[in-house]
Amino acid sequence: MSTRHIRNFCIIAHIDHGKSTLADRLLELTSTIPQREMRDQVLDNMPLERERGITIKSHAITMYYRLDGKLFELNLIDTPGHVDFTYEVSRSLAACEGAILLVDASQGVEAQTLSNLYMAIENNLEIVPVLNKIDLKAARVEQVAQQICEVLGGSPDDVLKVSAKEGWGVEHLLAELIRRIPPPGGDNGKPLRALIFDSTFDQYRGAVAYVRVFDGCLRTGMKIKLLSTGRIYEVMEVGIFQLKMVPRDELVAGEVGYMVAGIKNIVDANVGDTIVEADDEKSEPLPGYRRLKPMVYSGLYPTDGENFELLREALLKLRLNDAALSFEPETSQALGFGFRCGFLGLLHMEIVQERLEREYGLSLIATVPSVKYRVILKDGSSVEVENPASLPDPANIEHIEEPFVSAQIVTPIEYIDPLMRLVKERRGTYERSEILDSKRTLVVCSLPLAEILVDFHDRVKSLSKGYASFDYDFSGYRPSKLVKLDVLVNGDPVDALSVIVHKDKVYRWGKQIVSRLKDLIPRQLFQVVIQAAVGSRVIARETISPLRKNVTAKCYGGDITRKRKLLERQREGKRRMKSIGRVTIPQEAFLYLLRVER
Repeated sequence: MSTRHIRNFCIIAHIDHGKSTLADRLLELTSTIPQREMRDQVLDNMPLERERGITIKSHAITMYYRLDGKLFELNLIDTPGHVDFTYEVSRSLAACEGAILLVDASQGVEAQTLSNLYMAIENNLEIVPVLNKIDLKAARVEQVAQQICEVLGGSPDDVLKVSAKEGWGVEHLLAELIRRIPPPGGDNGKPLRALIFDSTFDQYRGAVAYVRVFDGCLRTGMKIKLLSTGRIYEVMEVGIFQLKMVPRDELVAGEVGYMVAGIKNIVDANVGDTIVEADDEKSEPLPGYRRLKPMVYSGLYPTDGENFELLREALLKLRLNDAALSFEPETSQALGFGFRCGFLGLLHMEIVQERLEREYGLSLIATVPSVKYRVILKDGSSVEVENPASLPDPANIEHIEEPFVSAQIVTPIEYIDPLMRLVKERRGTYERSEILDSKRTLVVCSLPLAEILVDFHDRVKSLSKGYASFDYDFSGYRPSKLVKLDVLVNGDPVDALSVIVHKDKVYRWGKQIVSRLKDLIPRQLFQVVIQAAVGSRVIARETISPLRKNVTAKCYGGDITRKRKLLERQREGKRRMKSIGRVTIPQEAFLYLLRVER
């Protein structure tokens, strides 16, 4: 097909603004999927996505639509809306020429809407503004259309009005997509250059690369080279996505599809890599997409130490289609061998852990999430610390710097005061605000990343009765008064429970941890002492009394010395047991620490 009849686009929006529903209507209108196979959120094929009602992975699909007697090929890439999955959006943008900016007519422009829009503008995409859910009674069509124009420019008449649920205006939207989004560039006669924007693993066929061809043709049987590794493979199969993989003879410039080339080494199928012909020595790599650094770090350990290699293989396979996931081996005295993993946020971490447990049958323990700190030593050098257990000796530390973020909160005006109090509680500072319309304001604040990890988003929603939205961008490192809080069980530090906390909150944090651990750790046959300590100073302590067997029950009379001998023997046994006994920290203890108010 000629590139003039190809359109590559994605859908970007805030979470729950109707991306997957609009994709369903587009598939129905283009008859891409038989009616008997249609269901709600048809592109969300992971059980987790359907259960939670959110999009976690980008999904590509090819549609064909006839307009004015001409057949057009439309390649849609559905994207997630949650802030933790921004990397999925960035990969989709690299493979497209246009984007549908979808906005809920009842909610208006929200924080993540703006974030994704700016990302699309940076990629020079043609933006098609669309107002969804116009059928709702609470829809504010004219007001929200004006909001979009204030952000994007142009006239409110340029904003398309649709109801994805009812199907209103979707056919007009399809026609406008073809008219407004430019056809892809590229030349079939040039040497092959294709971008890997996603990948997955098939245990029979190896890595399956999702590609966008920019120049040349990708054919079955040709020899190709991956630029990042220099490895050469023979293409076994190429094709397009129509819910299932549909094989074709070739993919030409401008098309989106998949490639199977017998890539058995998982590490070779790097997302963002460029595919060229095997004998090509001149081609430059494509710019790919914006690589994002992990913001949250946590240790993942198998509950059964024998599953360490299984966990390694599962992480390698999962990283194929999750470029933001990073990991490296580490050892914990309490938990054994595992991996230190980097995530983009708490939801990302939760999804990865759940996918590992469901898809690979693993039982895992996740340690307390932390961020990457920069430690400035007295000799002027600096080290980056992801794991609190690896913090250098305090005597050698000049100061510690922690990552800060620029947070954007879009909120109705009446909720500004409680939200500002929340920001102040979390050691944040107000920077500026912009009035979006007569009822809503954009507030920009600076906050430590560690303070927004656990429950900040939930608190924002709770204080604003669900009307406020929240997004953030990394802004840099700043010095802070931070200390390492250790948890000791019978005098032995549990490195998996160590955390780095601000000095002003360390006492409350330590007291909460030890009091909760007292309830979570089961009683033993010996006394268990739980302590929270900063350096050599213990700041909180709880004691779990031992279980006691009544060894004198059989003594129904006689000399008191007989009872004393039995009690002394029991006391000696408990003393010996305490020296060799091991206290197992239950998984509930780590889960609790995720919810402790910092």
